Amino acid sequence: MTTNVLSLKNLKIYDITQELFTCCVFPGDPVPRKKQILSIEKGDMCNLTELSLCAHNGTHMDAPSHFYQDGKTIDETALEKVIGEAAVIAFDGELKDGDVERVINEDTPKRILFKGRTVITPEGAKALNRHGILLVGVESQTVGPEDAPKDVHLELLGKEVVLLEGIRLSQVPEGTYFLNAAPLKLGGCDGAPCRAVLIHDNGSCQGTFSASAPGGENNG
Repeated sequence: MTTNVLSLKNLKIYDITQELFTCCVFPGDPVPRKKQILSIEKGDMCNLTELSLCAHNGTHMDAPSHFYQDGKTIDETALEKVIGEAAVIAFDGELKDGDVERVINEDTPKRILFKGRTVITPEGAKALNRHGILLVGVESQTVGPEDAPKDVHLELLGKEVVLLEGIRLSQVPEGTYFLNAAPLKLGGCDGAPCRAVLIHDNGSCQGTFSASAPGGENNG
């Protein structure tokens, strides 16, 4: 999937969002669908589309209520967590405690987007919480192992870390950006799709943050 890049004077904008109706879907989740219920071509006044989807389709966010019965819902997510400075870090493999300590330091932004085939382990999730991370993003449809995602979700959502899943970073160099990833305001829901973008000034993205799991390769 190609990431759209728009130049706006001195700004470079990276669209890191999947197109919803061709997106990857987590096994067992409903597939997003659209149905045209009014059509100008058929004589109607306007075009009107009905949507059917899961709150976790495509590029989306998890709210604490996804794994906690009394957790906050997506409309209660603080926008300050999903808008602000973020680091794109290339990492392939299982992200463990030592890996977190290697790729994160006191100067690293509190919003981390992992580029590559990153699988966060429970111990890696605990390490991210020790660093006070506000948001974690991955290219997978789940932050943890696909066959056992519960423990990682419980650890991160228990600290109300925002989970941004299903992003696309293949065209984004490693570095520091301004992230805007506000979710749809779906009252009472456990997650929501979002349109996530990264913005960089002057198109100068320096590879300040870079790491790979032992035996893994960074995506260039």
